[in-house]
Amino acid sequence: MPRFFKEDFENNPFLEGADANHIARSLRMRVGEALTVSDSRGTDFNCVISGINPDRIELQVKEIKPSESEPDISVTLCTCLLKGDKFESVIRHSVELGVTEIMPLLSTNCVSRPDAKSLKSKGERWQKIANEAAGQCGRGRLPAVLNTIELTDFAKTIADYDLVLFFYEVGGEPLGETMWENDTAKKIAIITGPEGGFTAKEAELLSNAGAKTISLGKRILRAETAPLAALTGVMLLTDNLE
Repeated sequence: MPRFFKEDFENNPFLEGADANHIARSLRMRVGEALTVSDSRGTDFNCVISGINPDRIELQVKEIKPSESEPDISVTLCTCLLKGDKFESVIRHSVELGVTEIMPLLSTNCVSRPDAKSLKSKGERWQKIANEAAGQCGRGRLPAVLNTIELTDFAKTIADYDLVLFFYEVGGEPLGETMWENDTAKKIAIITGPEGGFTAKEAELLSNAGAKTISLGKRILRAETAPLAALTGVMLLTDNLE
């Protein structure tokens, strides 16, 4: 069933603009057909189309229920910028896996280092990719792509999370053991590196700030694989991939 997002939908049961255009012209939907609208905060509204105008779709709400697709933990994926379209792929697939936020990081070995103007443009595109992925996979929330920050600045915010998992290619504690020891954590951050990996100084900084240094096994994963493997592991170990 097609899915769309609109805040305060309960008080305004209609869709306008690009969504209306997509429903009428691309999907060629008709009066009486069903679709779902989420309020972006975890509530789904199952609706039928009651009226189609050039720029406005009137909807009749048939059922209101909590979204069944949202995990019961909040995960911020803090991933260093990657070359080419790899970062876009990470965004798309992490949304499918249930991420809450995506925080682009800049670290010492980042090959991709866009200027401020490029980052603004990229940020808008990244959020659009996240929104599209959320709709396609049936999410009840729109994961946010946050502003790009330096790894050193993120280290100052580690205390804001219940658990911060720093996935280090040199090695660390087993993920399963760490998750078992911190089974009450609900606000979790995952940190993964760029193509060139983290420096020893960065690893020390994160560890001293309170991050748990974690291993993803004996194989070296590509920079675009590691964040998805880490996120999958966390979701599995918290029973959010049942």
